[in-house]
Amino acid sequence: ADSGFPLRVPRYFVNLMQRGDPDDPLLAQVLPLAAEDAPVPGFAPDPVDDMAAAHDHGILKKYAGRALMIATGACAVHCRYCFRRHFPYAGHRVLTEWRNAMKVLSEMPDTRELILSGGDPLSLADGRLEGLLAEAAQLPQLQTLRIHTRLPVVLPQRVTGRLVELLTGSRLRTVVVIHANHPREITPELHTAVQKLASGGVSMLNQSVLLKSVNDDADTLSTLSEALFGIGVIPYYLHLLDPVAGAARFDVPLRRAKELMEELRLRLPGYLVPRMVREIPGEPCKTPISRL
Repeated sequence: ADSGFPLRVPRYFVNLMQRGDPDDPLLAQVLPLAAEDAPVPGFAPDPVDDMAAAHDHGILKKYAGRALMIATGACAVHCRYCFRRHFPYAGHRVLTEWRNAMKVLSEMPDTRELILSGGDPLSLADGRLEGLLAEAAQLPQLQTLRIHTRLPVVLPQRVTGRLVELLTGSRLRTVVVIHANHPREITPELHTAVQKLASGGVSMLNQSVLLKSVNDDADTLSTLSEALFGIGVIPYYLHLLDPVAGAARFDVPLRRAKELMEELRLRLPGYLVPRMVREIPGEPCKTPISRL
């Protein structure tokens, strides 16, 4: 595939794969294929219209009461379906400019929640993360800090005592949304990482992406929800694939997605059924699959 989005995956995650299985669902999420370079109608570089929501210094504002900060373009893993795989991070990341980003946020008085995204915000060094969180806590309108991260899943060793101190020492309520797609990603190491965060009062949620040949069957999805709950994480969202250029092979037809949702409702208690949604550019919130 195009070297602009090369293979990147921690050895910890590689070791969770079934050796010798070319159809392994964990391998499929990270393995570049030449087919990614072929254009597919309806699949675009900016499928959720991030650029239209971009403000200066890495701030995106799409929804009422919330603002998203592109904290970094770095990530420990390159998921082949990543909806920001073509995002121009060089012109939008905050890193050394987070004070300017905080100034932009200070002029958004309705923003009660700051969402750190990227890339992966936990790929920042602790010192940089500490400075960013301290600045955010100074904004009186902010009440909640939400961090979207795949690192606890693909590199749970990142969740150190120092990181837990940083995430629990703020006046802001902290929510960590991890990203696991398959039950084999739920490991004892992830459980330990989640326990460290939860013991400090962090609310733990998971969001997945519905991916063909990875988790597009009711057995896998129901087992994933039960495994997440077993380690103290609530299934939150199950996203339909954002149609980003290069990821067409993961697309699951809408009709099949709706069938899967009905199967999950029959199998699982309501609190374990994730909300299946799609992000539609210009809409004021995520759109439930029932409205599609």
